Amino acid sequence: MKKISVWILASIFVLSMVALPMAQDKPKVPAWQTTVVKDWVAKAKAEVKKVGIAEVKAAIDKKEKAYILDVRDPDEFKAGHLPGAIHVSRGKLEFVIWDKIQDKEAKIYVYCLTAARSALATKTLYEMGYKNAILMDAHFEEWIKAGYPVER
Repeated sequence: MKKISVWILASIFVLSMVALPMAQDKPKVPAWQTTVVKDWVAKAKAEVKKVGIAEVKAAIDKKEKAYILDVRDPDEFKAGHLPGAIHVSRGKLEFVIWDKIQDKEAKIYVYCLTAARSALATKTLYEMGYKNAILMDAHFEEWIKAGYPVER
């Protein structure tokens, strides 16, 4: 009887060790949804003003009167961000941007990890009346590879 109980407990332990990592995997996104999102991002990029990392770096260096808006998740922001950047997660943009940037005429450089969330955020800012929102159309990694400063 003890052998069976030990065997059952051992089996449950092994199964839980296998099942736990599988349960933590991100859900698989159907291909059609990926295509839809890519189309939304492409459409947003076509409708907003875009600049590269060199232009944003020059604006920071010249101390241009502009906001640098990071729309990544909090943990991404904490790991490192552009100098002087303010943080508003893409998912909360519509709800809290008013508190962070009241001046709808302000120049706002928007970035994220891959320029996808930031493209959607820039388009949203336009729709909310922030007509000087500008997409930094580059991956955050490009900023780092260029040797530009990152605050932590």
